[in-house]
Amino acid sequence: MINCVIIDDEPLAREGIGNYVREIDFLHLVKTCENPLELSALLDEQTVDLIFLDIQMPKMNGIDFLKILKRPPMVIITTAFPTYALEGFQLNVMDYLLKPITFERFFKAVSKAKDYHLLINRPANTTQDKALPEADYFFIKCGNKYERIDIADILFIEGMQNYVAIYTSRGKYITLQQLKNWEQHLDSRLFIRVHKSYIVSKNKIERIEGNELFIQAHNIPISRNYREQVIEQVVNSKLYR
Repeated sequence: MINCVIIDDEPLAREGIGNYVREIDFLHLVKTCENPLELSALLDEQTVDLIFLDIQMPKMNGIDFLKILKRPPMVIITTAFPTYALEGFQLNVMDYLLKPITFERFFKAVSKAKDYHLLINRPANTTQDKALPEADYFFIKCGNKYERIDIADILFIEGMQNYVAIYTSRGKYITLQQLKNWEQHLDSRLFIRVHKSYIVSKNKIERIEGNELFIQAHNIPISRNYREQVIEQVVNSKLYR
């Protein structure tokens, strides 16, 4: 069970998210708060696994609150303002939901939180930190099974703390691992780091627009630190003049 808290200054927003939470059997709503300051005392008293966090609130901005938390639980941002998305992902939030939030989009976000929660509560497997094999494919451990990953099928890899989600043309796979390990061992001719939390396949990039790139139905943020490198390696090397 995932203990969660809703922080939002709008009563209707708290009620709407609360109704969604009650529809999902692996979520348990511990408390609803009007501002982040109410959560501080609760964190000392009870385990909170997931926060649904609004951004623009009186007393304290949600982003500012995240920055001062020493060991934040999982966070899903819920806001009407898309302009904070990049900053939110740089703070390793689990997902970024724009209001009005559909149940389908909400369920997708909390399912990601559930996957991560299960992984971080399993004993670490030290063999996962070994170098990735130099081959056309490799196997990864996903829970109690082993999945074959063909390198040519990889769309992108999303990292968050001590696990990665590997998105491929066949589906999504989650395994205990650190993103930096993948960056060190994947072929840099085929893959490129575009963000603190993302490595993408160069050949799978379909479009770059502003600070985002698009691979199939996925839009992936490009951080300022990597943008110049992405344009040089992905665009300029293949730009028709």
